[in-house]
Amino acid sequence: MEQKSVFELILSGELDSEIIYEDDEIFAINDINPVAKVHILIIPKRKIETINDTSLEDQNLLGKMILVAKDLAKKHNINQSGYRLLFNTNSDAMQTVFHIHLHLIGGEKLKNI
Repeated sequence: MEQKSVFELILSGELDSEIIYEDDEIFAINDINPVAKVHILIIPKRKIETINDTSLEDQNLLGKMILVAKDLAKKHNINQSGYRLLFNTNSDAMQTVFHIHLHLIGGEKLKNI
């Protein structure tokens, strides 16, 4: 059997983490190594290893992840000042957990990339 990702362990309660948002398809947690004052991970409950593994069937899920990020940005009062949304894909992009997750980063002036 394939090893569970850290996100699957959190979702199953095997690892402790505060879930700050959850619905039937998605959950969100604060990043354990934040790069800004607000750094939230929006994660699908269904494991998809990388963005390269997504398909047309995932378009609604991916869109929903962005809408959840937008709502969380508003909830954390960074929707007006600005925020960044980011997917890391594979090793050169520093993807460390092979279960897709959308980074919501903000709450301070971010470096230009």
